[in-house]
Amino acid sequence: MDDAVITDQAPRVTAVCVVFEVLPDAVNGFGSTAIDKRPLPGRLDVGPTGLAGDTQCDRRSHGGRDKAVYAYADEDAAWWQELLGRPVPPGSFGENLRTRGLDVSGAEIGERWRIGNGSGSLLLEITQPRIPCRTFQEWTGEPHWVRRFTDADRPGAYLRVIDGGTVAAGDGVDVVHRPGHGVTVAGAFRGATSREPGAMVRLLGAATDGTVELAPALRRYVDRVVGSR
Repeated sequence: MDDAVITDQAPRVTAVCVVFEVLPDAVNGFGSTAIDKRPLPGRLDVGPTGLAGDTQCDRRSHGGRDKAVYAYADEDAAWWQELLGRPVPPGSFGENLRTRGLDVSGAEIGERWRIGNGSGSLLLEITQPRIPCRTFQEWTGEPHWVRRFTDADRPGAYLRVIDGGTVAAGDGVDVVHRPGHGVTVAGAFRGATSREPGAMVRLLGAATDGTVELAPALRRYVDRVVGSR
């Protein structure tokens, strides 16, 4: 759906992106990267490992059940666009979904989104923030990108697929569940990067009482930070 057709401010998907070209990458140990995501028109199937037609080269760091989908907000992209003085179109950060009207980095770990409606609707659950890496820095071409991205606290969110379905630009997004523990994606990001250890303590408590299912990667950050206190 073209942006001109979107006339209301209700939360929605504004672009759906999959890999355009697998590129050489000398820094991640795999020799290639699928970070080059670009929007596709039409409706795409989404299953347990992500969007049809998408792929990840470094599956230790990307993809799998707990990182099946990566979402980034139009509002955060606009902030970067102003700061960098250049366009930041959908897919620029390797994201699968661009959204509007959702505070993606302000969503809680374990929050669930229903995308679309009817029998093909999609249910996703936020699992963890995106942690920047050298491949991301090389892709952007921006100096000191890892540090700048970290300091900005606008990481975007990885999501697992609870109920598979389909997705297209223009689909509405409903927040159907918030766990209530108060640790946002940005808070978990600060915790994982050792700037807010209290967030890791709260996540451990939420995982212990069954409020959330921590992704293994995030659990490792929690254990490392909490164990060092």
